[in-house]
Amino acid sequence: MSVLLPVLKTLLKAPSKPAITDDRGRTSRIRLLGGAMFVAENIEQRTSKPHVGIMLPSSSAFVMSMLGVWLTGRTIVPFNFLLSPKQIDFIARDSDIDMIITARPMIDFLGGTDGLPKSAKLFFIDEMDTEGFPPFRWPSIASRRDVAALMYTSGTSGMPKGVELTHGNLDSDVRASVQHAGLSRSDAFLGVLPQFHSFGLTALTLIPLYIGSPIIYSARFVPRTIIQLMKEHKPEIFVGVPAMYNALLTVKEAKAEDLSSIRMAISGGEPLPLSLYEAFKERFGIGILEGYGLTETAPVTHWSTPRHNKLHSVGRALPGVKVLIVDEQDKPVKAGQPGEILLAGPNLMRGYHNQPELTESVITQRPDRHGKPTRFFRTGDIGYEDEDGFLFITGRKKEMLIIAGENVFPREIEEVLNSHPSVHASAVIGKPDGVRGEVPVAFVELEEGADLDESALKKHCREHLAPFKVPRSISRIDQLPRSATGKILRRQIQSDGSNDAS
Repeated sequence: MSVLLPVLKTLLKAPSKPAITDDRGRTSRIRLLGGAMFVAENIEQRTSKPHVGIMLPSSSAFVMSMLGVWLTGRTIVPFNFLLSPKQIDFIARDSDIDMIITARPMIDFLGGTDGLPKSAKLFFIDEMDTEGFPPFRWPSIASRRDVAALMYTSGTSGMPKGVELTHGNLDSDVRASVQHAGLSRSDAFLGVLPQFHSFGLTALTLIPLYIGSPIIYSARFVPRTIIQLMKEHKPEIFVGVPAMYNALLTVKEAKAEDLSSIRMAISGGEPLPLSLYEAFKERFGIGILEGYGLTETAPVTHWSTPRHNKLHSVGRALPGVKVLIVDEQDKPVKAGQPGEILLAGPNLMRGYHNQPELTESVITQRPDRHGKPTRFFRTGDIGYEDEDGFLFITGRKKEMLIIAGENVFPREIEEVLNSHPSVHASAVIGKPDGVRGEVPVAFVELEEGADLDESALKKHCREHLAPFKVPRSISRIDQLPRSATGKILRRQIQSDGSNDAS
């Protein structure tokens, strides 16, 4: 089924109800749908291309644009507006678009149009003529195999790679998430994750639209603003990444009662440090629930819920998702044993756009646990499942360090560093060593007012880690490189971190 149809049915059920509240005000369901129809008319007047770009912050305007594109039977290409001009131009050329839906404030934020692709016309949704009634149209009926979204994610070559997510991928992931987490239309969602990220697109856009939940968006993550929105709107669901939860702890005037409406505080995008979990629980009385997934899986595959969760686990698999964990010889391992995580299910991407060789390298046909031939995706993540089916992520295969023949994951060392009161955040990478092969080196962001005491930090590590896991050096870094969602980019530190450290 097209992911558009259930959303349209929900919008038409109670058209006067508020659908979205954002920085520009409140938008009703009928206004959202009407705006989408105006967008669809403008798309058909301006382009014949099958893909349409969207460059907007988290807002009702993004949702209108997305629905408008789908009403015409086309594919959305959400742009990460934080990328470099070279990367943005690559996405425009690779996706073969000639139209980008945006808004004047977005262009002001970017400092003008110089960094935007010259091959694409800009359509300003905030200047769209909405006089009168929108031209009613029957939605184009897309099949489950048709691509709904072309999501560009970081590539190993430095250029983004386009992940083809079909209507079937998104529809199945939304339905499975709602069933797994027991979500209902009474659950209001609050979030600031960008909708150009698959986590923001599915968890904070499609899921609430599908079940008819109110959505509160903030275009920018400002911790005090988020606390104020929680006090004002009393949302039940908050979705963020660890860096956001860490930032909320810095709001000195925030009280536990300000967050009392939160039923599920969900974290994804990167592992949740134990020290952060404990600090948030102590301060606000809320246990953060971890989830897991990748852009290639639309993205959610696992989700910890209030009733079913374990510390450090990302939860159990969603209905329909199959998990296979294999060793270095590509053979399945037993419960409790770590290995590379392989995933399968109806939410698995169609492939990488214009990159069949890359697609083939990450997709493997193999029998599932019941012997049925199944299309699995190699995640590159290392982890294990326990006897109860809970998944635990231990690290990235490419980031694993081999120290004197022992496998070591940066996360283990970072957890210890982050537990020290002077450390705000940390990142550990490997440095070549003639004797051990590799040794760990660490970079730390310090808490405000703290000074680097490398000896004290190493002593702290020795108290909690085996000697070979203690960082050879610990350097201060003013700001760790992060993605748009706050994920620490260890590969960037590997290439140039030493130049920034002091």
